[in-house]
Amino acid sequence: MKWYTFRFKCRLICCLFFCCSIHTWAQPFTTTRLKQPAEELFGSDEVLQITLKGTLRELLNDRSGEPKNFPLLLSYAIANNSIVEFPVEVKTRGNFRRTSGNCAYPPLLIQFAKEGLHLNSIFKEQRKLKLVMPCKGDEYIIREWLAYKIYNLVTPKSFRARLVKLTLEDTRTKKQGPSFYGILLEEEAQWAKRNQLLSVEKKLQPQQTQQTEFLTMAVFQYLIGNTDWSTQYMQNIKFLAKDEATAPFAVPYDFDHAGLVSAPYALPAEELHMTSVRQRRYRGYCVQDLSVFEPVIAHFNQLKPEIYQLYTGCTLIDEKYLKTATNYLDAFYTTINTTKAWQKDFAYPCDKKGTGNVVIKGLKEDEP
Repeated sequence: MKWYTFRFKCRLICCLFFCCSIHTWAQPFTTTRLKQPAEELFGSDEVLQITLKGTLRELLNDRSGEPKNFPLLLSYAIANNSIVEFPVEVKTRGNFRRTSGNCAYPPLLIQFAKEGLHLNSIFKEQRKLKLVMPCKGDEYIIREWLAYKIYNLVTPKSFRARLVKLTLEDTRTKKQGPSFYGILLEEEAQWAKRNQLLSVEKKLQPQQTQQTEFLTMAVFQYLIGNTDWSTQYMQNIKFLAKDEATAPFAVPYDFDHAGLVSAPYALPAEELHMTSVRQRRYRGYCVQDLSVFEPVIAHFNQLKPEIYQLYTGCTLIDEKYLKTATNYLDAFYTTINTTKAWQKDFAYPCDKKGTGNVVIKGLKEDEP
């Protein structure tokens, strides 16, 4: 071993020991300072263990009106059982899942200061993050996270998602709640920067977006059985563009109403005349030349082994759901590999007597 390598390791050990000592003896709300560059937040599929500490009861009960910001501490463990901890501001967000009585926990928005100790952590690139909380059981959180992972396979123009195991500590009641799963979603600004694109904040007709990318997105929504979206009202859709003169890409998020997730509260819009979210309905626009779907179908066929591997390789889902999910995927692949079947389904928006051309306004859009 070269002398400078040994010297570096010695310094690292001393640094970690010093950091641990600070955390042990310092007053509450202090933070371990990292001397080494931290991993990227979305660079791993390992479940991240995080804790939010503060006046959690007041935060979680903030279910109506303009959301208030609450100062909390966010912490997570690193090597040698050291804890990284720093202040954040958190508020509730959303509509359906925030409304009292609909869900056990409201969705949260975590906001980071421009400067601070988090810049030496895996959150160093973040300014704000959506935290998807469990509504009716955290098994549905895992299912929704897998839907995000499917779309990550489909295109890099997608929101990255990190599954977390979250613990809540209320400093006022001195109680620690049970741990459960949540999803951290990549912030919009970072997502746009990563793709070297600009965020577009305006409602658009589907035909005003990039066609191939829109069709790919719409077929993905059909794959997971999600009808809870529209470009016209920016319902669970964001737009990215190369510049102001270029047609944007439509990028989806929020998949808890998808048939592949099968959340107990998920219902299709009445206007669609569907009996269940498990029923697939293509929600794109009318396309006369159906040959434009052929490269899209080829792309999904190419991804088939990787999509199935997401489920067969996931140790966080039980055998019952694995069978249900693979059967649902099987039905999709049977359809897209049967010409008459996929042409009938993807041409449905052209049927003036059907509901394929119905636009669902939905709720007002969430905070970005």
